[in-house]
Parts: sequence; C-alpha cells; structure tokens
Amino acid sequence: MKPKYKRVLLKLSGEALAGDKKSGLNYDVITNICMSIKKVVDAGVQVAIVVGGGNFWRGRSSGAMDRTRADHIGMLATAMNALAVADVLESLGCEVRVQTAIAMQAVAEPYIRNRAVRHLEKGRVVIFGCGTGNPFFSTDTAASLRASEIEADIFLKATLVDGVYDKDPHRYDDAKKYESLTFSRVIAEDLGVMDSTAAAMCRDNKKKMLVFDLSRPDNIYDAVMGENIGTVVSED
Repeated sequence: MKPKYKRVLLKLSGEALAGDKKSGLNYDVITNICMSIKKVVDAGVQVAIVVGGGNFWRGRSSGAMDRTRADHIGMLATAMNALAVADVLESLGCEVRVQTAIAMQAVAEPYIRNRAVRHLEKGRVVIFGCGTGNPFFSTDTAASLRASEIEADIFLKATLVDGVYDKDPHRYDDAKKYESLTFSRVIAEDLGVMDSTAAAMCRDNKKKMLVFDLSRPDNIYDAVMGENIGTVVSED
C-alpha cells in the first residue's frame, strides 16, 4: 500500500505522552506511539514532530507568575518531551534529530529550517522542541509554523478525541462530529480544536490538517496511508 503523503508534520500533545498518569512520561504509551511512527518512516514517509509540554507544565494556568517566564518554562517542558520521544524512536531503530527554538547546544541542534529539511530528505525523524521560541504562542501555532516552513503535505494533529465536534463530546451526548470543515469556520465558531493564531496560519498558508484520535496509536500510520479517519480541516 502506497502512502498518501510524502512529508508530514505530526503534533503530539504532552498529555498524550503521559497516558493515564496525566502527568510525566509513560514509556509504554510513548513506545506504542513511536512504533506507529516507525511504521510510517519504514513506508518511506518523511516525518517531523512537534511536541507539547502539558504533561509537565502549562504557562496559561501558572497563576500569578509572569506570563513570559511561565511560557519559557513550558518551552523547557517540550524539550524534555522531545528528548524522550527521540530516545524511544532511536531504540526502535529510527535515526532522529532534535531541534529546539531555544539554543541548548549540549542536548539538541538549534532550529535551522534548511538543516531540518535536509535531515528529512535523508530519512531522519526531526523533532521540534521549545515551540516557536517565543512566549504567547502555543505549540499548535508552532506546529502550524513548522508545517508551513518545511512544506509538509499535511499537518497531523493527534488528540484525545476522534475528530472535530461542534461541542465537547465528553460532556454532550448530542455533539456532532464534522467529517470536514474550513479553518475559517474553526475560527468563526471557536470550535476549540486549536487556537485562532494556529488556525489562521494554516488557513493563510493553505495547509491541510487532519485531526484524529491517538488513543489507538496505529491511527498515525492509517492517517498517512490515507484511511478515512478523523476530521479534515482545510480552506479548499
């Protein structure tokens, strides 16, 4: 079976890496995710990953702390997650490079767009840490930015629900799932799948996004192969 996409940007939330523990790192969960990623790599697809940091820290819920400093702590949390995912992928036989938007040369490369693309072309998985490197921007916005910069064919947003709904399906039994919709509608109806900055960036750069459930890790592979899962978001 031939993959539908040649180069993908996968966004993994920090919470997904914690599993049922809700915080910290669950290596069994991470291993299952990475095994699916390896199947994608083995199929010849170029994979870049952006990781969140919510399993360790959330800047927007840090109380009275200065927002800029709180966001910097969150960026460091994403760097820890990037290193953890890299470690598991390497143990499975993948060649990996971690690039961070904040310089920390002892543990990762600095983010350089052309170098990242070159790694991808050589079959290496590239993991982007530290978001955009700027406070007040989410890791969803970082994923939208990196997907545009590296010219990914699709932005794969792995979440804890199986697509985009008109309201929270965990709270409302009558929540309606969308098969497809536009970024403009995501923004106008405040659907909550991503922040408005990230949605506007995808819309303005004509980036296609697939939102799907990560509770079944093989959905990553199925998404890349073009299976009908999740919700497609695009401005076409």
